[in-house]
Amino acid sequence: MPYIDYYKILGVGRNASAEDIKKAYRRLARKLHPDLNPNDKEAHKKFQELNEANEVLSDPEKRAKYDKYGENWKHGEEYEKAQQQYQQQRGRQQWSSGEGQTFYTEGDFSDDDFSDFFHSMFGSGFNRKSGSAGSRNRFKGADYQAELRLTLRQAMQTQQQTLTINGKNVRITIPAGVSDGQKIKLAGYGQPGVNGGPNGDLYITFTIGDDPVFKRLNDDLYTEVPVDLYTAVLGGGIMVETLTGQVKMTIKPGTQPNTKLRLKGKGFPVYKKEGHYGDLYVTLKVQVPQHLSDKEKELFTQLSKLRSQ
Repeated sequence: MPYIDYYKILGVGRNASAEDIKKAYRRLARKLHPDLNPNDKEAHKKFQELNEANEVLSDPEKRAKYDKYGENWKHGEEYEKAQQQYQQQRGRQQWSSGEGQTFYTEGDFSDDDFSDFFHSMFGSGFNRKSGSAGSRNRFKGADYQAELRLTLRQAMQTQQQTLTINGKNVRITIPAGVSDGQKIKLAGYGQPGVNGGPNGDLYITFTIGDDPVFKRLNDDLYTEVPVDLYTAVLGGGIMVETLTGQVKMTIKPGTQPNTKLRLKGKGFPVYKKEGHYGDLYVTLKVQVPQHLSDKEKELFTQLSKLRSQ
């Protein structure tokens, strides 16, 4: 496979921070995503290269190997170990006298001897200059990284999505209750392996968008509901929106502003636990009436005098 400059693919410098790499990947992933370019093979290819670059540069250990070994980062350490073995043996060349005795002589190996040594370690296809392994060694393909955006209301339901991977449509089931930043693995959907090795894996990170009504914390939801002054003072019932529809909530007389009430089991689905839900916490925002009429002012004044007696 031709050499790919991962830094160039992401459009960042070699001194880029982890946050710079993350931002660059997200920006380009949105632009090149197969869903936005369904018939663009070149965009699909660039999207795969982008995922490969992000998979390496977002991992500190893999990035360090890439910076050190370049295109041969996967096999660089093996090459280095083999080279050390070679250096240990290069001054002790061995042959047989034909009479059952073994002799050693000082001296360097020739280039051909060098190649033979690495061929015996890695196979006939080993290239000393490139450090690439030959046909005897099987290596797992690179992993792909992908981001899937969902709304809060989408994440509350088990659903199926179709992803385009290596030009093929793959249908996956997303369980209800996935969290923002949660990562799942699809084994074998990454880059093809080397020399018959296993395919890499696909890692999907979920990004859950903000909701205008609910805030989520783990499996619980939080919302605010306006309550008029008279209901807060005298008590009554109000309708509260939940993710599954409206429910009636009873307000006790004398309820104070910012009182927090709990609706058990009306929160978010618990991941992979069918029938289990968190709770919904409702903060009551008491509304003070404005633009009072003269009659209303008079009645409030009378009420104030009664309260002060």
